[in-house]
Amino acid sequence: MSALAPLRLLREPWNASEGNQSNATAWASGGWCQGLDIPSELFLALGLVSLVENLLVVAAILKNRNLHSPTYYFICCLAVSDMLVSISNLAEMLFVLLLEHGVLVMRPSIIRHMDSVIDMLICSSVVSSLSFLGVIAVDRYITIFYALRYHSIMTLQRAVVTMASIWLASTVSSTVLITYYRSSTILLCLIGFFLFMLVLMLVLYIHMFALARHHLHSISSQQKPPTAHRGGSLKGAVTLTILLGVFFICWGPFFFHLILIVTCPTNPFCTCFFSYFNLFLILIICNSVIDPLIYAFRSQELRRTLREVVTCSW
Repeated sequence: MSALAPLRLLREPWNASEGNQSNATAWASGGWCQGLDIPSELFLALGLVSLVENLLVVAAILKNRNLHSPTYYFICCLAVSDMLVSISNLAEMLFVLLLEHGVLVMRPSIIRHMDSVIDMLICSSVVSSLSFLGVIAVDRYITIFYALRYHSIMTLQRAVVTMASIWLASTVSSTVLITYYRSSTILLCLIGFFLFMLVLMLVLYIHMFALARHHLHSISSQQKPPTAHRGGSLKGAVTLTILLGVFFICWGPFFFHLILIVTCPTNPFCTCFFSYFNLFLILIICNSVIDPLIYAFRSQELRRTLREVVTCSW
């Protein structure tokens, strides 16, 4: 089990003949195609930062009754998903270190079983994180376009059903992925899921930004000068750009990696791209570090509760 590749099942192309794969690897063995050597300490450091950040978010939302609403429950679930990414990464790192230093002595069959469990946990967290990012986008959309009907549309019961369904679907899909990871159909379903979430967020956030611009033009036609309103619109545009940019940058390379595994496993360029798999994992972990900054810490109420949690002012 590689300490730097928790999703080692998806690290290398499996749908290529051994001879073709070795030839492609030999062709791409020089220069930038040798990949990027990322130290284990970086994985551990990012994992710890993400774990602490998201743990604080969960604690703050559970503590403050004012945050007991569907919107913050979705943010809480996103934080839990990101925590699973960090915990899985940290668990594998510690597991590997204990094995390498002889502290743990296990049979190969048990090691493979532990590896599969960790892989399943990471896959589940990936699917659930993507799902809750999409749910948060839908929730914001309803808040803006159906503000007066929000509480009748997004009831607590519907929010609970949505959260339970996502966790159940994530667990089932991760089990299927780990069991049938050699199936192109399974990988295509995962890729399709990512593209669906990307398009969903693009459509919803662009529509929300279009509404903000419409309001800006309406206000500008009545008030002069409209500088402050333009500043607010610009701030909204920057926020949406950050949301979509972070999502695409952090998740895009990993799913492009999956696309190449399906489409061109023996192509020299694809082989070069495969060698940077550890970097794609780092980006996913970075996303779990950035998510609280975007979705949680921007709330004044949540920041106040966080200060109380940190200073133990219970």
